[in-house]
Amino acid sequence: MIIFDCDGVLVDSESVYITTELAHLADVGVHYDRTPYMRRFMGLTPARWRAELAADVRASTGVALPAGFFTTLDTAIHDALRDSLRPLPGVRDVVADLGTPRCVASSTPRSQLTWKLRHAGLDDLFEPHVYSADLVERGKPAPDLFLHAAAAMDVEPSSCVVVEDSPNGVRAGVAAGMRVVGFAGGGHCLDGHGAMLAGAGAAAVVTRMEDLRAAIDGLIGGSATDVRTAASRERPHQTGQP
Repeated sequence: MIIFDCDGVLVDSESVYITTELAHLADVGVHYDRTPYMRRFMGLTPARWRAELAADVRASTGVALPAGFFTTLDTAIHDALRDSLRPLPGVRDVVADLGTPRCVASSTPRSQLTWKLRHAGLDDLFEPHVYSADLVERGKPAPDLFLHAAAAMDVEPSSCVVVEDSPNGVRAGVAAGMRVVGFAGGGHCLDGHGAMLAGAGAAAVVTRMEDLRAAIDGLIGGSATDVRTAASRERPHQTGQP
């Protein structure tokens, strides 16, 4: 079975989140470098991200985020996603051609997750096998969501391959006893993103959706070391692209 993350794997949304979050943080005088921010916070559930970000800001600045910060940010992100959310190039054809059981397991709350899949025209590829972190006690990087998805589809974890774009998601897949393909082809992926996913435990890294099938076949065939692709195959980040 193939378990797909949603944001940054199926839909090109992570750049919207990250760019909007960093801009709103800068507006209140809090500045993060993009790569460390992504390494730390990508893949977390919204509740855990808010809590860890608020704690980190207080620890580093000595002051709390302004009242209403997250409400204002949520509105800005929703408006940006409504206008610009798109599927990753080639994702529909690649997923449809896999010919194996598949599902989505995402940290996004269920209502937002289904909206994203429908808005991008991908919902029919996965329904009803769409699982959100609402269903488990602990979100990524804990393995709970991936284990829930495997149990729901009556598949052993060791027979699952996870496709993830965040270090926390990769760690969750590894902790679940699953093989993980890191996807470094989203608009948010800077140079070194693939190496970051490999460092988190991804057994293979691809930068194009068209390469996903070969990577999965390599892992299932037991040649994980051979299909671990280097960050040298990463495409350049296109500055300003959502």
